[in-house]
Amino acid sequence: MSIPFIEENDQTIARREHLEALRELVGNVYPNKFERSDVVEQGKEDTITAIVEKFRGFEPKQTADGKPAAEELELANDQLNKFTVRLAGRIASPPRVMGKAAFVHLSDGVSRLQIYIRKADVVGVRNDTDGGEVDGWAMFQLLDHGDFIGVEGYLFVTKTGELSIHVQKMQFLSKALLPLPDKMHGIHDPEIRQRQRYADLIAGSLKHEKDEALTSREVFERRAAAVKEMRRILEDHGYVEVETPMLTPLATGAAARPFKTHHNALDIDLYARIAPELYLKRLLVGGFEKVFELNRNFRNEGISSRHNPEFTMLEFYWAYADVNQMMDFCERMLQAVVFTVLGHTHVKFGEHSIDFGQAFRRLGMKESLSGIVDEDQITNDNLVTLFEEHVEHGLTQPTFITDFPKPISPLSKAAPANPQVAERFELYIASMEIANGFSELNDPEEQYERFRDQVKQRERGDEEAMLMDEDYIRALSYGMPPAAGIGIGIDRLVMLLTNKQSIRDVILFPHLRPER
Repeated sequence: MSIPFIEENDQTIARREHLEALRELVGNVYPNKFERSDVVEQGKEDTITAIVEKFRGFEPKQTADGKPAAEELELANDQLNKFTVRLAGRIASPPRVMGKAAFVHLSDGVSRLQIYIRKADVVGVRNDTDGGEVDGWAMFQLLDHGDFIGVEGYLFVTKTGELSIHVQKMQFLSKALLPLPDKMHGIHDPEIRQRQRYADLIAGSLKHEKDEALTSREVFERRAAAVKEMRRILEDHGYVEVETPMLTPLATGAAARPFKTHHNALDIDLYARIAPELYLKRLLVGGFEKVFELNRNFRNEGISSRHNPEFTMLEFYWAYADVNQMMDFCERMLQAVVFTVLGHTHVKFGEHSIDFGQAFRRLGMKESLSGIVDEDQITNDNLVTLFEEHVEHGLTQPTFITDFPKPISPLSKAAPANPQVAERFELYIASMEIANGFSELNDPEEQYERFRDQVKQRERGDEEAMLMDEDYIRALSYGMPPAAGIGIGIDRLVMLLTNKQSIRDVILFPHLRPER
């Protein structure tokens, strides 16, 4: 039976014919498992990457004629032949068949390892419950570029000095019914890369031409390393990781339009969270002094190279600290993350070189307009607009913008020296807002009045103004310690760390319009 939406052509027809022939030969063509060896580390299954890293040192040096010396080959193989391994992976290159023997490479998505198959001594394994052996060379003839197989055999180096496995047993694991992407250059169409991330990842693992650009897998491994380091730093500083609701009865915690759904059993409308802030601050009320959450947020707004409707934030709250301490901590954290992930503190982003090793600049929002806009033309109502028009695009190096107008910061405390200014900052790097933090408002009466002002703005047509959250006011009424909080955009930070100009390139499965 063919799959109706998979295009049929000569290649897909041939692959399906091979699958049916394999079914006759080995029985189950999609077996449940393959047991790998544990040669590298006892109790931990071997991967192709682990074997390559452990045994690559046995590859002898090349002589002037481009081949290793015979005595070095013999010495290497005397040692390597003692190791029998069981490995599995994807066939990453078309086979090089030489009469009754063949070479082919297997990949685990990171590394490639050559395998050598000889008709005279390769045995195939049946996949049904009774097991048994089949003609291994006949099985090999039915394999296609991209199939998954498991092999068992001993290690050796070839006459050219390449680490390889001499295969003695082979098991078929899964068929690639579609031909793989271009192994030489990868996938160039960004929409295909984003829409079919699986094909993008495969293409990166097969790519022959290495360049400065990271493969898709390298991008997401770098993302994982950044998140891991941020989590480690917070835990080392006494923060507790928590989880707060993703479906909420009120869309609160930020100024944004929410996604709405309905809970049938409770017969209530719920909203995909736009921010976890008010739940995290409830935990400060309850006695947690340091909390953080790596959270998914959802905002029913525009899509751009810097905006995705579903995105990842790191939010954390620090009791008894203020906005200045939080800026200090944020700066040290990001410097440590960049150094840990990259090994240095100079980030290349497009045409810019961003220096995370220097102290981050701190600049008041009104001060940032000095010399650009006449002071008598600046008001609380137009300050943010003027900043976005004249300053934001020029903030390449890490810069904290401080002293926001209080009316647009309904969850922030006012500055003691100027009640019209919020104790709030935003961190800009490469003209992007990376973080937003402030001294948290903990006066329930003032918070209530701020919410009332927001409700009035909604009544005047501002769909992004906040709602009244009565339970949050009740929580504050039990008393919340002075605290600082921050949200850091993980996706944009990863854009910087990987030199990607589109947020879609650092999200595994970004939202796209449906295919037509």
